[in-house]
Amino acid sequence: MLKVYGIKNCSSMKKTFDLLTELELAYEFHDYKKHGIDAETVKVWLDEMGADRVLNKKGTTWRKLTPTEQDTALASDAGLIEALTTHTSLIKRPIIVTGKALIVGFDEASIRALK
Repeated sequence: MLKVYGIKNCSSMKKTFDLLTELELAYEFHDYKKHGIDAETVKVWLDEMGADRVLNKKGTTWRKLTPTEQDTALASDAGLIEALTTHTSLIKRPIIVTGKALIVGFDEASIRALK
């Protein structure tokens, strides 16, 4: 079964849920706005996909961080993990764990390929 991570009220998430439903793919949803996210999971994502793929620098959460907070987040893996677990909106959405790979961000072709 797929595990989908994200925030329920997000346009990318709504597109993802609609597509998964259309494809009749079963999934478990983890809302990290409500339930948080642990550092170990974030570390796996960063190790597999890299900071550029996981960190959402385009959102308002990143822009609201002070330059010092941004620099601290980018200075080390530990700093980035701390930022992502503290400010979960900094994580791109969705992150889909397929058991074989990760899909980061709404990628219709990759999701359709799961069928």
